[in-house]
Amino acid sequence: MPNAVPLQIEQAFDPRNFLGRVGAGKSVERYAKNQRIYSQGDVADEIFFIQKGRVKITVLSEHGKEAVVGILEEGQFFGEACIEGEERRSAASLALEDCVITSMTRPAMLAALEAEPGFSAFFIAYLLSRNSRMEDDLIDHLFNCSEKRLARLLLRLANSGVEGGGPSIPITLSQETLAEMIGTTRSRVSFFMNRFRKLGYVDYNGKIEVRASLQDVMLREKPQCEEDA
Repeated sequence: MPNAVPLQIEQAFDPRNFLGRVGAGKSVERYAKNQRIYSQGDVADEIFFIQKGRVKITVLSEHGKEAVVGILEEGQFFGEACIEGEERRSAASLALEDCVITSMTRPAMLAALEAEPGFSAFFIAYLLSRNSRMEDDLIDHLFNCSEKRLARLLLRLANSGVEGGGPSIPITLSQETLAEMIGTTRSRVSFFMNRFRKLGYVDYNGKIEVRASLQDVMLREKPQCEEDA
């Protein structure tokens, strides 16, 4: 009886495994805490994917004022505007903690999107999720007072509550940064943080520990805060 020929079973494409491997036009780099990944105005020729850690995205105005426009986490892309023709970075990126980040050149990214339907679906799902999150952020800024905006931001950063994440992650951002992200002053953030702590919603000693009970603030129809002047 002739030897049986083993069946070749094709494995499903794994986007994360693909992004974790070095290849043509693709590299994996480690960034230390507070290390800059790229600066505003740099040539935009790569797309980045966070395998581990958190990245802060900031914008510097013509008058030298810096604003935090996003905190990105594991599983998120950034710098992807170069795919549609951005030539210079419109923002800067900084590692908030030790990070492992995959970078892909624009040609490599375009080739992967064309050649791998699984990767294309993965990237489109990310873009749709980000678009939904941006819409939620806009609604949050338009209709919620600063107390609710702060509560929602803390829940999201801690991966609990409104974003439906996993275990709570300690938050190491300063009150100044939190204030920039929700569009209010540091004194207002300090006021709300003290209130949250007294109510048992958060605890902080260098790092902010968020409890699921902070969702109570989001559920209140009439928050107990006065609007920012």
